[in-house]
Amino acid sequence: MTTETIISIFLGIGLSASVGFRVFVPLFALSLASYFNVWELNESWQWIGSLTAVITLGVATLVEIFAYYIPYVDNALDSIAIPLAAIAGTAVMVSTVADLSPVITWALAIIAGGGTAAAVAGSSGATRLASTATTGGIANPLVSTIETGTSVVMSVLSIFIPVIAFVFVLIILYLIFRLYKKIRPSQP
Repeated sequence: MTTETIISIFLGIGLSASVGFRVFVPLFALSLASYFNVWELNESWQWIGSLTAVITLGVATLVEIFAYYIPYVDNALDSIAIPLAAIAGTAVMVSTVADLSPVITWALAIIAGGGTAAAVAGSSGATRLASTATTGGIANPLVSTIETGTSVVMSVLSIFIPVIAFVFVLIILYLIFRLYKKIRPSQP
């Protein structure tokens, strides 16, 4: 496995975690990176770097970000975010991984890309639900701002410093695991 392949896997995992916070932010970042030749995508995913994709994903990103600031809409979006994040995380991983066989690429994309995105989206949705339950939704805009900021930072790190992004993903997944262990009912 080459260094380029490992870096592309780190990029995909970083962007997949970012997808868990906001579905369109990392797709838009990847589209911009491809459009400006910062990152080269697999042949069948070159369309993401087109001007049409940049504009479309840019608009979708803005709509998604602002929708999370509308009461009740934010919780409704969370109900569809996990499956969308899993799909987008898988797609991001497939589009970025370089020099692997299709079988390994797709297995890695489904497990690492989709799994990471779904785990982050699930914990993000649980956080918003807890915020709604404890503050009546008053703190939800703060939660949305933190999620959007994290998605932007993770997307930028993933594109420019994939190794650091991968380390942050490991930290995020560890925190999710610790939180799960803390709130999970103890078994006799």
